[in-house]
Amino acid sequence: MQGVGAGAGAVGILATPDEVQAQTSVNAMGPAPVSITLNVNGKPMKVNVEPRETLLDTLRNKLDHTGAKRVCDRGNCGACTMIVDNKVQYSCTILAIDAQGRQIQTIESLTANGKTHPIVPSFVNNDAQQCGYCTPGFVMAAKGFLDKNPNPTYEQVKDGLGGNLCRCGTYVGVRKAVLEAAKALRSGASVKGATNA
Repeated sequence: MQGVGAGAGAVGILATPDEVQAQTSVNAMGPAPVSITLNVNGKPMKVNVEPRETLLDTLRNKLDHTGAKRVCDRGNCGACTMIVDNKVQYSCTILAIDAQGRQIQTIESLTANGKTHPIVPSFVNNDAQQCGYCTPGFVMAAKGFLDKNPNPTYEQVKDGLGGNLCRCGTYVGVRKAVLEAAKALRSGASVKGATNA
């Protein structure tokens, strides 16, 4: 404890108030924004981004695709899950400039052109959402999972969605929703639920 106190005191006397003021008044400099084109849900979208901006922030803040949520911002929770080049990925871990030339699929694509993907009403039917922060990520992870596993077992769904977290604990509902959607996809039928007229 004594060493910690002495170290903290020594750091405090290294810079005078005038030196601290001089350091903070320097303008931060860095790379300027660049123009890029992203392929989002099959459409090219031009946007200016700083090289440090994530795909998640670019889509939410500049391209009005706000379905994916920014929760942990550390690639741990899965709330920002999207499908990039047919692979389920956390969009908070991808730089927007690195997503150029890649096929980006967001949750908005699941209700495009008047057609609703079966996973959407399945989530409603099985009470697979509560507060809603994790829901878009779970829906996209489930869609990506079903693209590769059209006839999963309950245990496979449990393992397949292990990268997404739900603070409300709706895991059982999510897993049942995935199984219901899988059945609908195999039969070619639409899922009856709150989102279907």
